[in-house]
Amino acid sequence: MTETPDLHLRLSRHLPASPEEVFDAYTDPEQQKIWFSILDEQPGIVEIETDLRVGGTQTAVWGPSRDHLFRETQTFLEIDRPHRLVTEAVGSSPDGSTMTTHVEVTFAPDGDGTLVTVVQRGFPAPEMRDFFAHEVWVGALDRIEAFLRR
Repeated sequence: MTETPDLHLRLSRHLPASPEEVFDAYTDPEQQKIWFSILDEQPGIVEIETDLRVGGTQTAVWGPSRDHLFRETQTFLEIDRPHRLVTEAVGSSPDGSTMTTHVEVTFAPDGDGTLVTVVQRGFPAPEMRDFFAHEVWVGALDRIEAFLRR
């Protein structure tokens, strides 16, 4: 798929923890392995490796079985713990399709918690952007929230 720079999403969510706790839950592979599947009835497969430094990568592989895996590799472009994280994300689905996007996540103090804001650019089609806005990010933030509340 080709990148379309003008297709982007922006969303925000209040999470019930400090910016440091939310940033760490978002970036630490051991915490990610927990929240990634925290709302699932069946555990599935979750493998995550992270080299949290500018130029480093995080690779996540997940899915219900070895025959049906999603993969995403993010290259860290900017890291300002616990305020901001900027990555280039390359994702692939079990059908072999791939997509590259630019992701900026900010973590701002917000009362008794943190306001997480996500801006993701470069979607190949409005339908893919909408899927990420209404499914992917909502699901990820729901899982992180459940992890933080446990």
